[in-house]
Amino acid sequence: MPAIAAENTKTVENLLAAYEGESNATAKYSAFAARADADGWHGAASLFRAAARAEQIHAANHARVIVQLGGEVKGTLHEVEIKGTLENLKAALAGEQYEVNTMYPGFLAEATERKNTAAIRTFHGALEAEKTHARLYGEAIALVEAGKKEAWVATQRDFFVCPICGYTSETPDEHDRCPVCNCPWKRFEIIR
Repeated sequence: MPAIAAENTKTVENLLAAYEGESNATAKYSAFAARADADGWHGAASLFRAAARAEQIHAANHARVIVQLGGEVKGTLHEVEIKGTLENLKAALAGEQYEVNTMYPGFLAEATERKNTAAIRTFHGALEAEKTHARLYGEAIALVEAGKKEAWVATQRDFFVCPICGYTSETPDEHDRCPVCNCPWKRFEIIR
């Protein structure tokens, strides 16, 4: 395995932090989905499963770039604290907001400064997907807080996840191609 070039050290550190975060989010959202189903919030469970799949894609993309830059893919999985669906949605939203407002913008700035196109691409794809997750979690929180059992959060539904960048949509055929990475819509994964 090639050594990490000095100019890539910080980028690899950021990629490793993002990899660990996305890996933990995958596990957390999968556990939250099971709880949401048990609580009768099947649409929220579908959203958690779709977000978990997107986070898995982000982790894989980050891992690929880590290896490409000469790093070793490693991270620690933390124990998942599972609460009620509303609390889990709020925890998920807080994590997404941190990634959107702080983590990924900082990582993108560093990768851009270094002109590391592979890192820029993986960070950008994750950032754009996290924006959608934050919006959807916000909607779900409002509906669960209002007890809207007739709304989408209570009924199992399909979400559509780009297999390349993890962009997530609640609408079939939203675009002909992924708005983030240009992947054809017909390749999107349907997650229920």
